[in-house]
Amino acid sequence: MQGQEILPAIAAHLLDSARANGGKAPSERHLAEHFSVSRGQVREALAILESMQVIERRAKSGIYVNTDNSGFEAMAFFARAGIPLESRQIYEAVEVRKIHEIKAAELAAVRATEEDFERLQDVLERSEQRIAAGEGIDALDQEFHLQIVRATQNTLFLSICTSFYELGRQRLKVYFRDPDRNRKSHEEHKQIYDALVKRDSALTSALMVSHLRGVMSYWTELLEPQAPGS
Repeated sequence: MQGQEILPAIAAHLLDSARANGGKAPSERHLAEHFSVSRGQVREALAILESMQVIERRAKSGIYVNTDNSGFEAMAFFARAGIPLESRQIYEAVEVRKIHEIKAAELAAVRATEEDFERLQDVLERSEQRIAAGEGIDALDQEFHLQIVRATQNTLFLSICTSFYELGRQRLKVYFRDPDRNRKSHEEHKQIYDALVKRDSALTSALMVSHLRGVMSYWTELLEPQAPGS
């Protein structure tokens, strides 16, 4: 197994094993044998996971996995590695997205430059092409929303959101499997863009609220058994 493959593979195996064994993970020896790698490689991977608080070592007891871990760094790692998040983590991530994107839309309507508008228009044109070809716009949806954050001219905000959006990369592929959802989302993007060009902060925010309500409804219905208050 290649070095870059070890960490996500071990993380996925630890999570699966721990969920079936009350949180306790396999030993270093088991992991080394299971993946046909050295103990040193296993220790290095475990050290990284421990630093992200995904696991904890207990003296004379072994390795334990925090199966409910919702730390941002750990969640981003799981998303990049293709490891599914827990239902509540998905619900909360979508909720956070709603909070920051509405403010981003409001600020972008005031601060966006001509270059920002050109970038957004380019994303919309490429979205049109993908929809016409019968393809999903999951990556372009993410790009569109990040371009709005970029238009706030707040580089820290952009940096935070760029990292945060890693959490939704795999979920977007699921969300945009439906062709009708692709078309509907694209039409709403165009409405948001038009409001931005008009510099209408109130309308832009209202359209973003409506746009994200559909996203929230989809995931809330899907995850209802574990949604807050259920």
